[in-house]
Amino acid sequence: MIEGLWRGAVGAMAMTGVRVLSTELGLVERPPPQAMVRETGLLRAVPPERLRAAEELAHWTYGAGGGAVFGMLPGLLRSRPWAGPLYGLGLWLGFEAAIAPVLGLRHSQEPRPLERLAFAADHTVYGLVVGRGR
Repeated sequence: MIEGLWRGAVGAMAMTGVRVLSTELGLVERPPPQAMVRETGLLRAVPPERLRAAEELAHWTYGAGGGAVFGMLPGLLRSRPWAGPLYGLGLWLGFEAAIAPVLGLRHSQEPRPLERLAFAADHTVYGLVVGRGR
């Protein structure tokens, strides 16, 4: 579980790199952590000059939690080469199907296939890191 926690945090950091690229290329309008914070008012108490850092720390913490959960899965399942990437995609699909609509995030209400493809790619990267690149 501890290794999973660490790998989840590092995986979320790797996702950040992919997200910066996909945002700068115009594929992503607003990354989900930023959308969650800004469209729902989460982290209102954070000063504006620290908001971006708080959003990223929240994302890394969430990623660490996801990694810890992956680390608690049976070893036989975790050892499969597809387990990490599939787990990362599953987290993304859960967010898209449940969390984003419940929070009323704007991106969940718009058909943006390239953006969703970019999200699938960065969650696959997360899964590769969490799954130890197997």
